[in-house]
Amino acid sequence: MSACRPGCGACCIAPSISSAIPGMPQGKPAGVRCVQLDDANLCRLFGDPRRPAVCERFDYDHSLCGNDRYRALERISALELAT
Repeated sequence: MSACRPGCGACCIAPSISSAIPGMPQGKPAGVRCVQLDDANLCRLFGDPRRPAVCERFDYDHSLCGNDRYRALERISALELAT
């Protein structure tokens, strides 16, 4: 396991999130940028207790995230479609 790729943000765009997010009380659909993702693709809620549990549990995994953010978006989007 390695640390998240700074500025990637793929896990804040590609998957759907059904739980409430501050600013998105109904969650977010797949492919929609989370309102808590800043211009540098960093989560504004990182370390904040209001961050959804599903986001808290999402960890970097090279087999999913690949070598760059574009591969991560592609792979997470494909996983979202398959589930």
